[in-house]
Amino acid sequence: MQKSVKLILIFFGALWLALNPATAQEKIIKSHGISTFGDLKYGPDFKHFDYINPDAPKGGEFSTSGFGTFDSMSPYILKGQAAALSSVFFETLMSGSADEPDSMYGLLAETIEYPESRQWVVFNLRPEARFSDGTMVTAEDVVFSFNILFEKGRPVFKSLLRDVEMAEALDAQTVKFIFKQGANTRELPALVAGLPIFSKAYYANRDFAESTLEPPLGSGQYILDKVVPGKTVSYTRRDDYWGKYLPVNIGHSNFDRLTIEYYSDTTAAFEGFKGGVYNFRAENYSKLWATAYDFPSLEKGWVVKKTLPDGNPSGTQGYWINTRKEKFQDPRVREAIGLMFNFEWSNKTLFYGQYTRTTSFWGNSPMQAMGLPNAAELALLEPLRENLPDSVFTKDAFFPNMSKTKQLDRSALRKAGKLLDAAGWKIVKGKRTNAKGNILSVNFLNDSPAFERITNPYIANLVRLGINAKLETVDASQATERQKAFDYDVVIQRFVMQKTPGLELRGMFNSISAKANGSNNLSGLNNPAIDALIEKVEQAESREQLNTAVRALDRSLRALHIWVPQWFNSAYRVAYLDIYEHPENIPPYALGQMDFWWYNADKAKKLQAEGAF
Repeated sequence: MQKSVKLILIFFGALWLALNPATAQEKIIKSHGISTFGDLKYGPDFKHFDYINPDAPKGGEFSTSGFGTFDSMSPYILKGQAAALSSVFFETLMSGSADEPDSMYGLLAETIEYPESRQWVVFNLRPEARFSDGTMVTAEDVVFSFNILFEKGRPVFKSLLRDVEMAEALDAQTVKFIFKQGANTRELPALVAGLPIFSKAYYANRDFAESTLEPPLGSGQYILDKVVPGKTVSYTRRDDYWGKYLPVNIGHSNFDRLTIEYYSDTTAAFEGFKGGVYNFRAENYSKLWATAYDFPSLEKGWVVKKTLPDGNPSGTQGYWINTRKEKFQDPRVREAIGLMFNFEWSNKTLFYGQYTRTTSFWGNSPMQAMGLPNAAELALLEPLRENLPDSVFTKDAFFPNMSKTKQLDRSALRKAGKLLDAAGWKIVKGKRTNAKGNILSVNFLNDSPAFERITNPYIANLVRLGINAKLETVDASQATERQKAFDYDVVIQRFVMQKTPGLELRGMFNSISAKANGSNNLSGLNNPAIDALIEKVEQAESREQLNTAVRALDRSLRALHIWVPQWFNSAYRVAYLDIYEHPENIPPYALGQMDFWWYNADKAKKLQAEGAF
């Protein structure tokens, strides 16, 4: 039977080469790593990443908070709400570094092979790689993982993996992925290198698509320690982990235990931190950061409060408008809604001046569009003109309105009113009403009490515009399910944009993802010009070409008014019990608090003796 399978694979391989003679003659690259444009920082003999402490001690517990609830240990399917860190069980063929934008180095795979065209890729698995039950990680497990994610995983996997023709096991420790002819192959080797790898044998009598709290079998450094559904989940580091001495792992996964305590609201979570229920807090609320860090543990020096640099793009936090709904399909309506959010007043009154307005999908990076499109951008945009607003070509890249520091800026109110008038939403008895007699309504779906004080003034401004606006606060579980089904008018969300954008954009802005429940296309964007620009991003052959394509995409997205951008902070705000330490130089693309920070046992003994915990 095994011989027959090999003969079939040899036949299909020979047939593929016969149909693709150019690829057969290409130079084959064999390497310890891969990056989008081939620029690896670390050579084949590197010992560890530069930013970590190779002598970091192992031990202790890292504890932090989670928001909402959970009922699943299945993070890769649509059913259920997966617990925080429930992907920690699984490893990938290769692993990234936090000081490069897109490089990957061998983890389960020792080496990678591919032609210059990247039309296929071969991974040579490490013979020592083992699942936590001691069984070997094989090429068949990799093939199974690819197939099961495509067939039963979250809908985003179908979009991401649509250009993968097949995965095949060449032998027990060699697996090959072949990509479709005509596909943009630049990122595909790294894409499949980053897929989680599951045990085929484990799922022989389990349904991958069913949500469960059963601890899954993986090859990672952590296994499930304990779980209290909806309240607490913790993971413990394996003593028998197979890959602890790999270069990509040295100085990483330093804590013996990782624990997440769940809370239903911000106030309770903060009180839990003050009371020592958990020991690390990433502070996302400016009011608390500015006014509430005056509790005894901080004053005694037991708790550290600091800001650390964040080199990532600013992200895309904002109010996402669901254009699947007819009432929001006119961009003038969406622009009018955006005008009524007064960031300047909010920042002064609510945020203690701590934030900067988000103005771009790739702010705080060279990919942000500025001014009019240059010649290189126009070369991409001109063929798409019929599906883009004229403003893309005739005006500077869209920036949100800069309002006066009064809650209601009357000049913004007048601009918004004119836009709604032009879109056919006239004032009738004080309400914006269209020719069919429908009143314009905007419901904001919210699961965070902390956002009520921010959104309610915005709603008041919309009401002054004649819109029936209201805030609908639900629990986190209901909000998650409704967001998966796109059952909202406006939803609040933040995405961290990639340093090298590419395939993930399909799930956020592509027409196909607009119809896929559970996708990140929150606005329901369905525009052929945007689809074409995403392809240009994927096809870029250099960093310069990539920046040009992303700028063209950025200015086009901003002109469509699919969201109301909020704010960002270019630093991490953290507070923690003074038992944790971190590298002196935090890398630009990750804080790494659960990964390459470590536990100081001597400090812990001292604080414990002083009664800190």
